Amino acid sequence: MLRRALSTVVLGLGMIGATPAYATGSVSCPPDLPACVVTVETPGTPAQSPTTPVAATPGTRVCVIKRTGVAVPCFDANWGWFSNNDGCYYRLRDPQPAPTEAVWAGHYPEGAVYDVSCLDPTNGPATSGGWTWLASAPQGFGATATTPGDVAARAVDQMALVGPAIGITVTPDKTGLVGVPVWLWTAVSPTTWGPNSATASVPGLSVTATARATQIAWDMGDGTVKVCKGPGTAYFRGGIHSPTCEHVYVASSAGQPNGAYRVTATATWEVTWTGGGTSGVLTVTRSSSTTVRIGELQLLVIG
Repeated sequence: MLRRALSTVVLGLGMIGATPAYATGSVSCPPDLPACVVTVETPGTPAQSPTTPVAATPGTRVCVIKRTGVAVPCFDANWGWFSNNDGCYYRLRDPQPAPTEAVWAGHYPEGAVYDVSCLDPTNGPATSGGWTWLASAPQGFGATATTPGDVAARAVDQMALVGPAIGITVTPDKTGLVGVPVWLWTAVSPTTWGPNSATASVPGLSVTATARATQIAWDMGDGTVKVCKGPGTAYFRGGIHSPTCEHVYVASSAGQPNGAYRVTATATWEVTWTGGGTSGVLTVTRSSSTTVRIGELQLLVIG
C-alpha cells in the first residue's frame, strides 16, 4: 500500500476523511494540493461519502453511483463532471501541469490532466483529490447525461402504442349520406387506448411508465376537427345519434381526391412515469386514417 496524506482533505462539496474513494486509471497527488490520499489496493470496505449531502434535483440531468443507486449532480462547480463509469468527478486541470510533471507519463502534449474526486468506493486504485492523465475526456465530461425523462421515452417505445383502431359507420366499401350522423370510435386495447405500462433501464437508473389515452381529435377531411374525450361508442343496430362522438357531413365528397374524405384520428396519450428519485408526465400522440365517401340523397319527383 502506498499512502501519502496530511490530516484532512478539503473538497468543494464538503470534507472527505482519510478513507479513500476509488477511481480507475493511474492517479497521483498534485504538488499544489494541501492534502491528498492515494491508495493502491484491492477494493474492500466502502469509503465514506462526503459529509455534505449530494442529491439530484428533479428535472436536471441524472448521474448515479452504480453500487448504491444514489443519484448525484452530474456537474459541480468545484468538482467538475461526474462519470457514471467509475463514480468519480473529473475537472480539467487549469492551468495544465508543466510538461516535465510526472503525471504526463511521457504523453505530453497528447491528452490532458484532470483533477479527480471519487464517490464510488468499489473501483481501484483510489484517490481523494488526486490528478490523472487521460488520452481523451472521461465519460460524461461536458456531455448531456441520460435523464429519467429520456428513459421514460424509451419505456414508451417499448409499449408500441399505435393510432386509434378506427371504427366508423361509413366504412370504405360503403357510401354515407349528407346530413346523416357518422359515428366515430376506436376499439379499446392496451396499444390503442390503454392503460399500458413498461419499464426501461440504463445502468443505475430504472423508470416505469404508464400510458393512457385521454382524447381523440378526428380530422374529418371537410375542414372540421371533432375532439372527443373518450374512445367513443361502437355503433349498435338501430342507433341514430352516437351518445359520445359523431360528425354530420353537410356536403358530398364527390369533389375530393378519389371522391372521398380522408379521416385522420389522432389520439393524445398522457404518460406518467417514476424513477431516479423523481417523476413526471409525458404527452405523446399516435394517428391513423381511413377514407369516407359521402353522397347526397337523390329524390325523383314524378309529376
